[in-house]
Amino acid sequence: MKQLRPYPKVIVTKKAARALSGGHPWVFEGEVIRVESSGESGIHAQNGSVVDIFEENGTYQGTGLLSEKSKIRVRIVTRNANDHINEAFWHRKISWAWEHRKATMGNCELPNTEPDTNCCRIIFSEADGFPGLIVDRYENVLVTQVGTVGMEYLRNTLYPILLDVLTSDGQKIDGIYERNDSPSRLKEGLPQYKGWWTGSLSAENNILGKNSSTLPSTHVLATENGLTFNLDLENSQKTGFFLDQKYNRRAVRHLAQGRRVLDCFSHVGPFGLNAAAGGADFVRCVDVSQTAIDLAIQNAKLNGLLDRINFTCANVMEYLPELAANKSKLKAEGGPFDLIVLDPPAFTKTRSKVRSALHGYQEINAAAMKLLPRGGYLATCSCSHF
Repeated sequence: MKQLRPYPKVIVTKKAARALSGGHPWVFEGEVIRVESSGESGIHAQNGSVVDIFEENGTYQGTGLLSEKSKIRVRIVTRNANDHINEAFWHRKISWAWEHRKATMGNCELPNTEPDTNCCRIIFSEADGFPGLIVDRYENVLVTQVGTVGMEYLRNTLYPILLDVLTSDGQKIDGIYERNDSPSRLKEGLPQYKGWWTGSLSAENNILGKNSSTLPSTHVLATENGLTFNLDLENSQKTGFFLDQKYNRRAVRHLAQGRRVLDCFSHVGPFGLNAAAGGADFVRCVDVSQTAIDLAIQNAKLNGLLDRINFTCANVMEYLPELAANKSKLKAEGGPFDLIVLDPPAFTKTRSKVRSALHGYQEINAAAMKLLPRGGYLATCSCSHF
């Protein structure tokens, strides 16, 4: 330590110290030995506050945000003992995250550059050093999700900085829509809510103002891989779209040429539309939600692909075995599917349900593989976590 730190201390076990030294971003509840106030300043740790992490021998391991109601007790934001956790610190981190996207994604994949894409993920939680914060961009609207108490307290600090970084780089942003309605917030003792953020921007920089009539629409057109999707930011899953699947959807497009494609758990149709755009002979999208199917149909119309795709509202867990039991019907319809996409919702978000989740994944993957002919492709995904 090169300087006196103003933050409370969390003293952790040797096991936790080894994990942190190896790059792990969290300290768990059972790894905390004690919490101390910050020396002469006497600042006590509070839920959501910045804390320094030490071994009992005094070795500094990092600085993070305290979550007193979570089993993940501290989440790392820096491992540099010289960092002061202030607005300048967050400005550097947001600037780095944005510059990183520009460097790695290229102009054709960034909004306000080329027409191929107008949406991207700007901040990806721990990956960018913002534990519990997601920021996705859909054209001129930012959609955020906050999942930790530390980020909840910081949002009115971070959002103005985020807007400053983007607008200073010539990006047009009409507003920030908060999707803080995830049940996972309850584990942090946080309320669930969603709506436009009209927080503490100065009058001259206040993009949204206080007049609700000036608020942007929550229905946006998102373009990805050259396809356009009509999204409902207020009511769709997550922030409105699954941006982390962009490159997987592109891979499916490349595989789809001349194939019959079955898109299971299709949501609003991104995998199915990519397959159709990639030259698939036939595409069927299956989802249990009629609302999602209706949006997928709209998106197919929007892209001139409606005549290439069939839409079925059904429970995939029941639909796949039914198909396997009736292969003669498949043959009459044009033959088997030789590219199947499985992109189910999370089967578990807790350790206690891992076994049942594994059974579920085994069941749907086995059912899909029974339908595939020799040489067929299975694109299978999982978003389960705990």
